[in-house]
Amino acid sequence: MADTSRWDNVPVTDYYGENCFSEEKMQKYLSKEAFQQFQQVKHGERYLSSMLASEVAEAMKSWAVEKGATHFTHWFQPLTGLTAEKHDSFLHADRNGKAIMEFSKDELIKGEGDASSLPSGGLRATFEARGYTAWDSSSPAFIKETGGSKILYIPTAFFSFNELALDKKVPLLRSIQAIEKQTIRILKLLGNSNVHKVFVNTGIEQEYFLIEREFYDRRPDLRLSNRTIIGNIAAKGQELNDHYYGAISERVSSFMKELNIELWRLGICSKTQHKEAAPNQFEIAVLFEDANLSIDHNQVVMEVLQEVALRHGLVAILHEKPFKGVNGSGKHNNWSLSTDDGQNLFSPGDNAEENMQFLLFLTCFLKAVDSYQGLLISTVASASNCYRLGGNEAPPAILSVYLGGFLTNLLERFSNNEHCHSDSGQEVKLGIFAIPKLPKDMTDRNRTSPLAFTGNKFEFRMPGSSQSISDSTTVLNTIMAQALEEASDRIESSQDKNNAVAEIIKENYQLHKRIVFNGDSYNNDWSTIEARKRGLDMNEKTVDQIVQCSSEEALSVFEHQNVLSRDELSSRCIINLQTFSKQINIEAAVMSEMIQKGVLPVAEKAISGFFKSIERQKKGGCDVSLQLVNAQDLSCRIEKCFALVSELHLAVAKAQAIKDDDLLQAKAYEDEVKDLLMSIRVESDFLETNIDKEAWPYPSYDDLLFK
Repeated sequence: MADTSRWDNVPVTDYYGENCFSEEKMQKYLSKEAFQQFQQVKHGERYLSSMLASEVAEAMKSWAVEKGATHFTHWFQPLTGLTAEKHDSFLHADRNGKAIMEFSKDELIKGEGDASSLPSGGLRATFEARGYTAWDSSSPAFIKETGGSKILYIPTAFFSFNELALDKKVPLLRSIQAIEKQTIRILKLLGNSNVHKVFVNTGIEQEYFLIEREFYDRRPDLRLSNRTIIGNIAAKGQELNDHYYGAISERVSSFMKELNIELWRLGICSKTQHKEAAPNQFEIAVLFEDANLSIDHNQVVMEVLQEVALRHGLVAILHEKPFKGVNGSGKHNNWSLSTDDGQNLFSPGDNAEENMQFLLFLTCFLKAVDSYQGLLISTVASASNCYRLGGNEAPPAILSVYLGGFLTNLLERFSNNEHCHSDSGQEVKLGIFAIPKLPKDMTDRNRTSPLAFTGNKFEFRMPGSSQSISDSTTVLNTIMAQALEEASDRIESSQDKNNAVAEIIKENYQLHKRIVFNGDSYNNDWSTIEARKRGLDMNEKTVDQIVQCSSEEALSVFEHQNVLSRDELSSRCIINLQTFSKQINIEAAVMSEMIQKGVLPVAEKAISGFFKSIERQKKGGCDVSLQLVNAQDLSCRIEKCFALVSELHLAVAKAQAIKDDDLLQAKAYEDEVKDLLMSIRVESDFLETNIDKEAWPYPSYDDLLFK
């Protein structure tokens, strides 16, 4: 555990961002002219010159070395969904063998990371494995302190020799350019010529579990697959709602204190922390930021969160469904658009019914989401998130948009040429003098909705806690850019622009209002009747959801907006299918080992003891009929476990034998291997409930969730 007492009497503002090479630091280390030029580069107004790159590299190195850094790394986000880094020292030797610290412009702006073992989905062969990293000047460098070392991290893009994106950052940045272009275009058509820059903003809520390191180390399933493959649910779960928003213990408070300090020093504005619904589940949220920076920061949050937890004898679990019977963990993507003249383009204003700009952007969003439902769902489809979606803590894998009664009614009346009236100005009145009157929000918050309008933004609640939201943000940007472009085309070709805008709003709503659902998405009637009746995307299989990312419909919009090419899109589909298969394969291997080496030996020993005890009691004249039935049942369960594990081995071998067809292999893992895992768990969990706790080979849910 790190000593955080030195920060106790230091205002946060004194050390906030001290490990981030922010604009304030750059101004100190760069000449005034160089700093101004760099700002122009950052805002896309000019290219980075060789001279400027040299000056920035020297400034960055000087700052880092003064802070005690010895190495630098081009930090990138490959298609694993994690981050990658290769460390190089600043150390060089001159001709006399004297050590000097150097960092050239070439080392800053480009690296040859190779990284040939990272997934490429066919974008590069092993014998053509050259991969490059390129400095992302829009995201600041930072210093991470780990194990006593200090490393300068330089955010970069990762691409192949033939200039194809091998990471999640390149498509994200392309999609930001696409939506900025189309947003500025449509705003000018609406009469706003003052906007020169559009910002995609995201606010990320990160959920996670904390468990004792001691118990984690004794659970092979948690160590190797990040979730409990077996384990009977505890007698108490979250049904009393006593954990949610509860008082935070002293130990967890100490962990959170250190976590916040580490993040604040990196210039990451962690804003909110609280207990979540499940026992030992928590959430941290970071302030809204530019999407590219926000996603970089979230990757850092996940890494630092896990590092700090270990220092406190804890393990942070980021899996979407690590424990059966309690809530899983999500990552909410709060997405919005704003401009350099201070507008939030999803803010209704005081008179939403008269705000044509807001209504246009709102209905373009509905059109975008409805038109590309499958593509958006594909961004959250994974072998881990499939265990969470559709449970009572997460929205179902059926896409719908919550607008609330006021906005839905407004759009209905507007599209039918009826008079619209505002409900603004209403107040919350509790009838208590000690509590002030409060302005009433325009919409409530529907926690069951996959995609909810929450006042001036959209909250996408389907992403899983371990996933990067770069995928969902890239898709939201791209499909919204497409909807705005189509609207702009119509407005430009119209003689009466105001009338064209009104007609687009009406048409967008009438054609796509099926995507709007303000009710309870957990209600069985929604998923079995209403959503099907509306013709919404109803793919229940995770593999079917994954492949929608490479449909012709998806390819068309990605290519048109210059975000992903056919090869780049296909590679992502291949990687996601392969990852799905590999994750299920790991779970199968872990299950087999835990059952054969842990559960069955203990169960056989226990059943032997049961029968010996029954024989002794029979000799004493006791009635053991019920005990005998129970012992025979346990014996049958053991036999069934043996048989199911044998079936599992055959199913895995059958899936592995499928070569050169990633889709068929993934389907085999989902349709056969995954079902067997659940069947084996049923038998194992029953055995756990009937065997002495001291004899059971693995820590129980009681240990994992309540200690």
